[in-house]
Amino acid sequence: MTRFHIAILAVLALSLGSCVETRFESQLGDNIQTCDARWKGLWIGSDADADDDGAIFVDAECRTFMLDQTEKLGPLKQIPLPINFVHDGRDDYLVIADNNLKGLVDLPAPYSIDPKPEKSFFFARYRFRGDRLELSEVNSNRVAALVIDEKLDGTVAKSANELHVYVRGDRQRMLEIVRRQHIFVDKPSTVLVRSKLDVADYESALIKAQRGKSK
Repeated sequence: MTRFHIAILAVLALSLGSCVETRFESQLGDNIQTCDARWKGLWIGSDADADDDGAIFVDAECRTFMLDQTEKLGPLKQIPLPINFVHDGRDDYLVIADNNLKGLVDLPAPYSIDPKPEKSFFFARYRFRGDRLELSEVNSNRVAALVIDEKLDGTVAKSANELHVYVRGDRQRMLEIVRRQHIFVDKPSTVLVRSKLDVADYESALIKAQRGKSK
């Protein structure tokens, strides 16, 4: 998994070791959508100098994939990324259920929650600025403080290197939280830019660049 993909998963509060995370008991409201047409196309990292082969592709049917090259000079593999979208006023959010991530990342059940829920959810906020797509992850430390101060109902488990936050509530409560509480980071966690290439041309350009570097 490339640094680019790690960054995307981090935006969804999925550190690879699940050391710092915030999960929510319910979906974000009732208006859950499977498509935001603005996402269609190929998105790459904003750092043109980064030596990274990661990309996000949303096809004509609005299916989202991570493009991953498992070995240099090899073809790109399209890995499904099951995300949903929520629009609330002028704000846009990503929602992903943890049970849909099997096979993509090794993710245990929510920490110290008994009985274990069948699924829980990760949220992220996004914003378009022209051909730039800004993604902001949940600030787990901030949410943990809200739980400790009893402004949110949930649990916090913290050790020297880990922080696990679980926020309880129904769908309407989740919507109230993102409306009234400042739970996302102040600056975008990851910025993507829209590529003018299609997937085939991107793959060809990537391999050509790798061959040039290997000489």
